[in-house]
Amino acid sequence: MLAVTDIAKRFGTVRAVDGVTLNVAQGQVLAIVGESGCGKSTLGRLALRLIEPDRGTIHFQGEDLGKLSPRALRARRRDMQLIFQDPFGSLDPRMTVEQAVAEPLILHNIVPRAQVRDRVADMLTRVGLRPELATRWPHEFSGGQRQRIAIARALASGPKLVIGDEPVSALDVSVQAQVVNLLQDLIRDLGLTFILISHDLGVVRHIADRVAVMYLGRIVEEGSTAAIFTAPRHPYTRALLAAVPGQGGAAAPLEGDVPSPSNPPPGCHFHTRCRFAQLRCRVESPALEAGVACHFADSLPPPAAMAEAEPGGARLAQLQSFFKEARP
Repeated sequence: MLAVTDIAKRFGTVRAVDGVTLNVAQGQVLAIVGESGCGKSTLGRLALRLIEPDRGTIHFQGEDLGKLSPRALRARRRDMQLIFQDPFGSLDPRMTVEQAVAEPLILHNIVPRAQVRDRVADMLTRVGLRPELATRWPHEFSGGQRQRIAIARALASGPKLVIGDEPVSALDVSVQAQVVNLLQDLIRDLGLTFILISHDLGVVRHIADRVAVMYLGRIVEEGSTAAIFTAPRHPYTRALLAAVPGQGGAAAPLEGDVPSPSNPPPGCHFHTRCRFAQLRCRVESPALEAGVACHFADSLPPPAAMAEAEPGGARLAQLQSFFKEARP
């Protein structure tokens, strides 16, 4: 469905995305995780060509998005949509719910004007809102309801690929569970390909098929969700999981601050915080091979305790309880 090859983006001296290659299969749910500022959101916007890359290519269903004219790209956008993090900022306060959800329908001429209102009502019903709420304004809704409206708007055009940029992080935990359950149902019912950008490993463990771990603009590990959570190979991935409450201390948590993306360390970007780093790590950048970018991944101690621990620890257990209670 989506193939991103050697994509890179700088903002001034900041290397926001630094040579990322990533493939997403049709119907797959891929999570992109990492600390704040690692480039996750920038990568998501690059994938949809909302911002232009400095180098690299993006292919959507085999079509090179970089070669499309502005008019052709605009037409293609009906198949690619983004759910933003902040439901309080993503909806125009000057538009009613009906106007917001109807906008992509009218823009892409998806249904005749006479059928727009019925389509809006159908989309609101799909996301668990009553159709009669369509005449209200965004400020009249709670955060969870606003995010449901944003989801309805994103899905109104019938997209094949949807990117959720921290779509539940601004919500309370109980509301997060409801929205995550809703997203899972919509992904299944509509056959969506979904990219989840998140730092919440509990949500990632619950919803994703595959996980890509980012650090300072690069993918350092990529694999199935089960493999990432039970047998992580990169020291950074191990440290991220160890930082989750209740994980069991399977690896030493991260120490020190993330280096500046405007002046990243030479070699492996992670070597300044890695307790396994050797001289080679300081001078040679590891390639992403067999799903991991680490010179010594095959010689690291096995994460046995991590495999025995409950993936996601207490946070996941808490979310799973909410997930069950949030379903009708």
